[in-house]
Amino acid sequence: MENQKEFNCKEIFRKAYEKRYTWQNDFSGYQGKCIFINNNNIHKGNFFLAKDFKPHIQKIEDEEIVKSIASQLFEVCIHRVKREFQSVHSENNFNLLKSSERGIEMIVSGRNEGDKYRVKDDCINMVYRKIHGTFIEIFVEEFLDTGIGYLSQRYTSQQINPTTLKVSSQKLEYTDEFINLDKEDYWILNSRTIKCINQNQEEEVQKFIFKDLSLLN
Repeated sequence: MENQKEFNCKEIFRKAYEKRYTWQNDFSGYQGKCIFINNNNIHKGNFFLAKDFKPHIQKIEDEEIVKSIASQLFEVCIHRVKREFQSVHSENNFNLLKSSERGIEMIVSGRNEGDKYRVKDDCINMVYRKIHGTFIEIFVEEFLDTGIGYLSQRYTSQQINPTTLKVSSQKLEYTDEFINLDKEDYWILNSRTIKCINQNQEEEVQKFIFKDLSLLN
């Protein structure tokens, strides 16, 4: 293992954290059409996302589909909020676990004790975080460089039981596509595909398409 003194893990993580793509603080929301495809089922509707990041889905009656579309929009948007590193991580320390060709892996002590991250080329390519009592493990395989920050484009996500530390959910494979709206450098999700292997060992695919997108005034 590399000597920990060679790495200032908190500084390495801060640099990567600040290179994530975020929206400007004056973001006022956006709207468009939404399409949900699951197997051969297609649901079409409209949506708008207010500046409070609350999604509103219209013209789709199935409540489960509405929830699913809204949760994708909210999950993407909440990661676009610009929060200063000090306000989020001032009570955390970052300690080296290992360094390899995959990046510098570190574990958090302090407020978010037990969380782990991996950083390579100023990008956070692994996240292991406790969220609502469950560990979520994310591995990023591909990033989009917007020129003003990076976005995760291809990645996997899986839940880990916090007691047994064993996998407690299917592995979800995400592929996201983004479009740059206006000249404001607002990169907005316009397609998300989620794949997983279900309990019958069959591949399930869900696709969310967001089109005719425009910013709200």
